[in-house]
Amino acid sequence: MKPIYDQAVRAEIRNRMSPPNRESVAEIARSTGITTQTLYNWRSQWQKEGQLVPATSKPPEQWGASDKLAAVIQAAGLSGPDLGAYCRERGLYPKQLARWRQAAEDANGPSAPTMTDHRDLQRKNQEQARQIRRLERELQKKEKALSEAATLLMLSKKLDQLWLQEEES
Repeated sequence: MKPIYDQAVRAEIRNRMSPPNRESVAEIARSTGITTQTLYNWRSQWQKEGQLVPATSKPPEQWGASDKLAAVIQAAGLSGPDLGAYCRERGLYPKQLARWRQAAEDANGPSAPTMTDHRDLQRKNQEQARQIRRLERELQKKEKALSEAATLLMLSKKLDQLWLQEEES
């Protein structure tokens, strides 16, 4: 036969699972004698109802994304003393909530590039690669012309020196 637990017991268990206590399901099961599956079912039910009961006994910074989002949603309409009371009840800091809220907002930022964006980037890369090759060929031609000019200049100077030597002799 399935035991029936009154609301006072459930409320006490919820308080023990919730911050700042954050006792694990296994610890509560050992101390109360309630099966772990029952406790997991209750926790799941409370989470579906929107009550903040973290899935683990970890500190708030190590909570999962769903627990953090639930905390942000619950605290969204609160300000001042109400927000402070909410944070104290759950072992949070207002700065943590602000940081989590910002992370949630940033997650819905600009979407990933589409296929057309990807194709446009590929075309631009190909055009830039072609331009680089063209400029490298042009540079090689200019270097070759410059070396030829330097060689001709050197030869003309040597030729001038030879003419001077012949005239002197």
